[in-house]
Amino acid sequence: MDIFHMADIIPLIGLPHPPYGRSSYNVPCPCCDDEPRAKHLNINLQKDVFRCPRCGFSGGIFDLYAYYTGIAREDVRDALVARLNVQGNIPKSEHIQDVGPMESPPTDIRSRDETYTALLSKLTLASDHRENLRNRGLSDKEIDRLGYRTTPVVGAQTIARQLQSDGCYLSGVPGFYRKDGQWSFVCDSRGILIPVRDSEGHIQGMQIRRDNVSRRKFRWVSSSGRPDGCKAEGWVHIAGKTRTTVLLTEGPMKADVVHFLSGQTVLAVAGVNTLTQLELTLPQLRAQGVERIMTAFDMDFMENPHVQNGYKALVSLLSEAGFTYGTYLWDPKYKGLDDYIWEHCFQHQTP
Repeated sequence: MDIFHMADIIPLIGLPHPPYGRSSYNVPCPCCDDEPRAKHLNINLQKDVFRCPRCGFSGGIFDLYAYYTGIAREDVRDALVARLNVQGNIPKSEHIQDVGPMESPPTDIRSRDETYTALLSKLTLASDHRENLRNRGLSDKEIDRLGYRTTPVVGAQTIARQLQSDGCYLSGVPGFYRKDGQWSFVCDSRGILIPVRDSEGHIQGMQIRRDNVSRRKFRWVSSSGRPDGCKAEGWVHIAGKTRTTVLLTEGPMKADVVHFLSGQTVLAVAGVNTLTQLELTLPQLRAQGVERIMTAFDMDFMENPHVQNGYKALVSLLSEAGFTYGTYLWDPKYKGLDDYIWEHCFQHQTP
């Protein structure tokens, strides 16, 4: 039995094709998006549905085709049969099963940056978190410049409502989702919010360093799996202006500390085995004049086979992208490069 799919009608109604490899993406909503860069309408090719979390415009394949062409929905089937020259038994109606909470892919970088910047302006940094950052070697001035904040533990819906009143877009911003029909922000655990920035300083997403946990202290701020939520994509963090040689480490907080203490430009991936976003970022770095990338992962990578396998994939990726590369090694009693630099620069830094 032949059926229509969302991908069949996208080119027929003039909507843009999805980015390569994506089965879910956002386009301007014809019902509520007035600004050119606004993209609230989510097209899900895998589930053959669409939905705008802002105005509620939603449905299946026939609904979308009917809206854009002006054809009555009951006539869409016959119109598509004729237009696509489909042979076989086409079902008279669509039966879309319950697919659970609808999620949105990340919206554009500028919208995310504006929303996160506004969010951070409404939060503060707790004294114990400031002391933690000082103990890593950051000055108060640098801590404030970086925008570190303590996660909100109460009032998430109030904050989201204020952001909406300020004109911020919440759809497609990881961490935001709808709770009981109202926008809210994830606040499952207390910790330090860490902005993850691109080469121009835009906040792409955020990580959280969680308090009182022994494993997986650092996690992405994500609202995946929640109504109108959004998944973080493991973005590459860049600390400092790009130069011909940059360091590559794991974790945005570590990158911020190493950059502040050494003055070097530092890239940070979410993990040595998480390289998808790095692969997308490398051509941009090449265009910005980066020639050499020196890896500086925690010294235990030499004893961890899982990490070593990821490292082999990393250097292969760097080589194929045309970069020269090398590896920094230091006294293994210091786990991370930030620990090593902080110890040896302690007498020369003013907190």
